Amino acid sequence: MSRPTESSPATPQRPARPQRPQIVLEVLERIQLSPRMVRIVAGGPGISAVEDNGRTDAYTKMLFAHPGTDLVPPYDLDALRQELPVELLPSRRTYTIRRFDLANGRIWIDFVVHGDEGVAGPWADGAVPGAPVVLGGIGGGYAPDPEADWHLLAGDDSALPAIASALEAMRPDTRGVALLEVDGDADHLELTAPDGIRIEWLHRDGREAGTTTLLADAVRAVDWQDGRVQVFAHGERGAMKSLRPYLTDERGLDREQLSLSAYWAHGRKEDTFQAEKREQIGQI
Repeated sequence: MSRPTESSPATPQRPARPQRPQIVLEVLERIQLSPRMVRIVAGGPGISAVEDNGRTDAYTKMLFAHPGTDLVPPYDLDALRQELPVELLPSRRTYTIRRFDLANGRIWIDFVVHGDEGVAGPWADGAVPGAPVVLGGIGGGYAPDPEADWHLLAGDDSALPAIASALEAMRPDTRGVALLEVDGDADHLELTAPDGIRIEWLHRDGREAGTTTLLADAVRAVDWQDGRVQVFAHGERGAMKSLRPYLTDERGLDREQLSLSAYWAHGRKEDTFQAEKREQIGQI
């Protein structure tokens, strides 16, 4: 007599990861800061959902609808994944919030633009008042330590918004050095900084961003001051990789003294750069 066949228990379905709430703002103003930098001032009714986290490197995950889809935010990403091919889904890009001006109902976000290259740059270049600005949460991990004896800030164009914000937040008696890599004189921005911060602009002079050692060489050439330093170094992945052993091994900085990461990688599109963060090549 055969035994009845037992059916296998159904494999439990993994619950869908909840979507992060989206904050929908609108463009209030577009400002050309330099040939390669555009500021978008955003606000509107949704600004009440924005909170200043007190970090000068505060960032947000922005969502950009594909130009041909006419999607209206907030976006139901789970539903859209069922309806649209991957190439037509909204693109997610990470950008620094240059300033929280919540008393006046607005925030600033600065974009590096390279003509029609990429997603966010062309959007910012052509943004008009009333266009939607979709944020997917706000993070950040750095702010100038008022107890540090001196500060070293280093970055390329991509790090300018965070460094500018940090300089503005420093006490008047703060000492240190800010090393800023840009293409040339036309890319200098007006910065508010303590008198004790020496600002040095490093020029690529037409060389492609991410192909020089300008920033890393300048960091190594800094005259190391007495006392405890706090370092903020962000920019192209290769440059940041080359700086970590110098700062941690040669200079002996600990985790509390160092904020170092890559904002982009030469020769990589944003999606590839983000995916590689989980691989050895993307580790800083």
